[in-house]
Amino acid sequence: MLYTGMMMAFPVANAEVMLPGPAGGLQALVEFPQDSTESTPVAVICHPHPPDGGSMHNKVVSTLAKAFTDSGYIAVRFNFRGVGASEGRYDQGRGELADCRTVIDWALAQRPQSPLALAGFSFGAWVALKAAEFYSPVRMVSIAPPVGFRDFGDVRPPSCPWLAVQGEADEIVPPAGVLAWLNAQNPAPEIVAMPETSHFFHGKLVPLREHVKRFLQALPL
Repeated sequence: MLYTGMMMAFPVANAEVMLPGPAGGLQALVEFPQDSTESTPVAVICHPHPPDGGSMHNKVVSTLAKAFTDSGYIAVRFNFRGVGASEGRYDQGRGELADCRTVIDWALAQRPQSPLALAGFSFGAWVALKAAEFYSPVRMVSIAPPVGFRDFGDVRPPSCPWLAVQGEADEIVPPAGVLAWLNAQNPAPEIVAMPETSHFFHGKLVPLREHVKRFLQALPL
């Protein structure tokens, strides 16, 4: 079911919502764990590069959402401007960061007792890390952050527990550059380098999900 409205209340069960965004409506999907309360944490998940076909239905993004709900989080994934039913046009990352902040602000306003987690895949990992600079997330998950394709020179590492997963056979993002950047961060993330794993984690989605679940469940909120 699709819900819309300027002051959209947070749903109480799995639902698609249309939120007012900086460039028009933002299409989002909210998914709940088996049990939830007013203080159940919320994870906002960002998808890959829109011009290259990225969307909230990307299989890595869907895998992240499943890992979060399996670990007791509410998962909120959304389409950046110009993707799916979201209005507007691609904005080189600036507008997409504003879209992410809009979704986070909505979730925090509607669920003030819920801790915030952030996650993203590829381009979405960059957006989530930049968004973290404006908030105090309790967990961060970065999948194949696009070091070398986006400017990571001014990206500050989050102060919360942080998991980064990188495929060692990534054909899009150079693994050596990603791992070098991750290892140079202070505080550094927990780094998982997955052998024989491509950028899109073909055939590796179950191990990816389990790595994320292990990280989340080892550090209960």
